[in-house]
Amino acid sequence: MAYHRQSDVCTRPSRRLGRTLAIAAAAAAIAALAAAVAPRQSPPASLEGARLTLSKWIETQQIIAKERNDWAQGKEILEARIDLVGKEVSVLKEKIAQSEAAVADSNKKRDELLKENGDLKALASQLDGAARSMEAQVQVLAKSMPEGVLTKLQPLLARIPAPGTVARVSTAERFQNVLGILNEMNRANSEISVAYEIRKLADGTSSEVQVIYVGLAQAYYISPTGEAGVGVPGPEGWQWSPLPKAAGDILFALEIIQGKHSPAFVPLPVTIQ
Repeated sequence: MAYHRQSDVCTRPSRRLGRTLAIAAAAAAIAALAAAVAPRQSPPASLEGARLTLSKWIETQQIIAKERNDWAQGKEILEARIDLVGKEVSVLKEKIAQSEAAVADSNKKRDELLKENGDLKALASQLDGAARSMEAQVQVLAKSMPEGVLTKLQPLLARIPAPGTVARVSTAERFQNVLGILNEMNRANSEISVAYEIRKLADGTSSEVQVIYVGLAQAYYISPTGEAGVGVPGPEGWQWSPLPKAAGDILFALEIIQGKHSPAFVPLPVTIQ
C-alpha cells in the first residue's frame, strides 16, 4: 500500500506537467497563427489575448465565407435578371421595329388618303361648277316654258340655290334636280297638248283661249269668238301674234285632238328659228 501511494504521488505531478506542456504548445501555436494573420500587430501579451485573436480570425473567416456565398448568390440573381432584362429588351426592340413599320405604313396610307381627298375635293369643285352651270341653263330654259309646264317645274326650280349662296343639298341631289327638270321639259317637248289660258286678242281685250302646244316649238290658240293666233318661245317667254287666216285650220286641228274628227293632216304655219 505504501508503494502504491508513493506511486500516486509521483504520477500526479507528471500528468499536471503534461497538461501544462500541452497548453503551452497550444498557446504557442495560437500565437504563431495570430502572428501569421496579423504580422504587423504586436504579439498577444497573454494566452487570453491569443484566444481572442483566434476568435476574431475565425469570425473574420466566417464573415468572408458568408460574404462570398452571398456574393455568389447575388451574382446568380443578377445574371438571371440581366438575362431576363436582355430578353425583355429584345422583345421591346422587336415591338419598336413593328411599331415603326406600322407607323410608316400608316403615314403612307395617310399620304395616299390625303392625296385622294385632294383629288376628291378638286373633283367635287368641278362637279359643283358643272351643277351651277346646268342650273343656270335650265333656269334660262324655264323662262321659255308654257305656263302649264312652268307650273309643274316650280317645285324643282325652287330647289336651285340662289347665286352666291351655299347649297343646302349635296351635289348629287342638285344633279338629280336638274335631270328632273330636263325630263319634264323633254316630255312636254315630245307631245301635243291643249291648255286653257288667258291671251290678249288683237282688239286689246283679254279672253280665255284654247292653246295647242306642238311640243315646245310652236303653239296656236283659238278664242270662243274665232280669233286665232300663233306663239313661239322667246328668251323671256312666249311671243304671241294674231293669225286670223289660220283660224279654221286651228279649230279643225283642235277638234281632231279632242276626238271630234278622224286624224288628218292639217296645214298650219310654222316659224323656224
